[in-house]
Amino acid sequence: MANSPQAKKRARQNEKNRKHNASLRSMTRTYVKKVQAKIEAGNYEEAQAAFQQAQPIMDSMVNKGIFAKNKVARQKSRLSAKIKALKSA
Repeated sequence: MANSPQAKKRARQNEKNRKHNASLRSMTRTYVKKVQAKIEAGNYEEAQAAFQQAQPIMDSMVNKGIFAKNKVARQKSRLSAKIKALKSA
């Protein structure tokens, strides 16, 4: 348990930031799930639209330090490949 005023304040800030980051992480995952649902449904146009909506959110989470840069790049690459496969199929 924190004893000094500085440590108590830091503990409060850490908890507040943890909750905020969890909310952002959850929101981003929801957008990704929406894209995956459209891909599984087999609708190219809707999947493309959902992906266009999810991309800037994913990128902003990288800038905020919520997700690692390579993780988001990998996710975007895989989603994009699945969407392109829909178009050709």
